[in-house]
Amino acid sequence: MRPTQSPFPGTRLRRTRATPALRALVREDRLSVDDLIWPIFVCDGENTRQPIPSMPGVERLSVDLLVEAARQAADLGIPAICLFPYTDPALKTPGCEEAWNPDNLSNRATRAIKAAVPEIAIMTDIALDPYNTHGHDGIVVNGEVVNDESVEALVKMGMAQAEAGADILGPSDMMDGRIGALRQALETNGHKNVTIMSYAAKYASAFYGPFRDAVGASGALTGDKKTYQMDPLNRREAMRLIERDLSEGADMVMVKPGMPYLDICREAKDTFGAPTYAYQVSGEYAMIKAAAANGWIDGERVMLESLMAFRRAGCDGVLTYFAPEVARILNRG
Repeated sequence: MRPTQSPFPGTRLRRTRATPALRALVREDRLSVDDLIWPIFVCDGENTRQPIPSMPGVERLSVDLLVEAARQAADLGIPAICLFPYTDPALKTPGCEEAWNPDNLSNRATRAIKAAVPEIAIMTDIALDPYNTHGHDGIVVNGEVVNDESVEALVKMGMAQAEAGADILGPSDMMDGRIGALRQALETNGHKNVTIMSYAAKYASAFYGPFRDAVGASGALTGDKKTYQMDPLNRREAMRLIERDLSEGADMVMVKPGMPYLDICREAKDTFGAPTYAYQVSGEYAMIKAAAANGWIDGERVMLESLMAFRRAGCDGVLTYFAPEVARILNRG
């Protein structure tokens, strides 16, 4: 669309910027609490909080405190939370069997939250890195992250999460064929209404470091993830991956990381029109927090502006560690 406008001075684009009221009337997008998904880290124990040094203000929470956090999120109007477990290293194995244990940390947390705060949607992570002695998202055989064997394990993991009550499954592993296999298993096993938000365009990014600290995968990781996560220079491949995952049964798609890949968000939304999300990842969060702590930026304004960028780029929502802080600001008007 090309707008029709008269030559200057008939058109003075500054007219509609002159007052707060006029700016509100012509604002093209809105940032709402409804756009937020809050990623939370869960750990073993009771009444336990474990600060994550590389993510100031973020903590691992034991299940009892996680339930309280879920209630807080629901009271703020945040529609969904996303769970990431910090698994006891003693439970990590080459075969990743703890990933589909019905009583693993993530599944216990899901059941506890569903019992106490049924109105909030629970998203879970499907990847093997929290359970893998090698720190990889898939099973490693002779130094190679193998695809088909990993998909079998991921499907078992997803079924355990669905049985526990997860509303949204988030396959973040980037194995080929996992969306179709997962969708078929959900349909076959009576979980027809469980949704899939595919990490369809997940890049092999340097922005994930603090997250790996948070889930305890940093020390375990051998090698890198470039054989299954995307090359940061590729755009067309992202569209192919998103199209594939939608064709296999994904209900929603995600781009990860967020702000460095806003062009991918915009193109994905314009091309496919599907519900599109981005993950404002740990490195993005940590940079804003560190710069604000040093007085180099206005932390609150930059936080809000960063989330506005996702909406402008076409995202229907964003996973962000800022969710509670943003919700409080938006709720006070």
